[in-house]
Amino acid sequence: MRQYIDAAAQRQARRHLSRNRTARPSVGNGAKAPLPRRGNPQNSGSGKTAGPPYLKQGSTFGAQGRMRQATHILTIVTKGRGFVDITDRIGSFLTETGIKTGILTVFCRHTSASLLIQENADPAVLADLQAWLERAAPEERDRYRHEAEGPDDMPSHIRAALTATSLAIPVLGGGVALGTWQGVYLVEHRRNPHRREVVLHLIGD
Repeated sequence: MRQYIDAAAQRQARRHLSRNRTARPSVGNGAKAPLPRRGNPQNSGSGKTAGPPYLKQGSTFGAQGRMRQATHILTIVTKGRGFVDITDRIGSFLTETGIKTGILTVFCRHTSASLLIQENADPAVLADLQAWLERAAPEERDRYRHEAEGPDDMPSHIRAALTATSLAIPVLGGGVALGTWQGVYLVEHRRNPHRREVVLHLIGD
């Protein structure tokens, strides 16, 4: 009986809420104000549809108000441990899509390689980072239980865990919105050369 009463009360509450949502305020003489339209922002007069109010001033949707997506897989053959700059290859992908504004996800499909955004001007920065990673996860036999592929096996996994598997990068004006000295790097943590794959997923307009 209690369950039946609770269910009936819930149905009545839903009907009450539904009536309140559809009620329109009076604008005088008994007339009702028009209901707002969802998903159909008013034209701003500039040829583009205005975005919702939470967007900053000057931000707009595309003319059609539709998002597009594009994906690609980069194949990178590494020379062994070190950093591979993939910024230009990402830029080429963005140019081919024609998408000017959006968000790019860069995803590394490996557990012994990773991704970083770091300085691309002074090579000493990358050398210092490599040295720090080697100190953080040194190659020492009998230090780790997982040594299936040699002494650099588990240290590579730890170094990948200390960096990043996925990056989210804003796209503005058809290019990645990186800083002046920033580059996107695939980091190879194994001693020997490997064939790595990095997935690019872009959504925008």
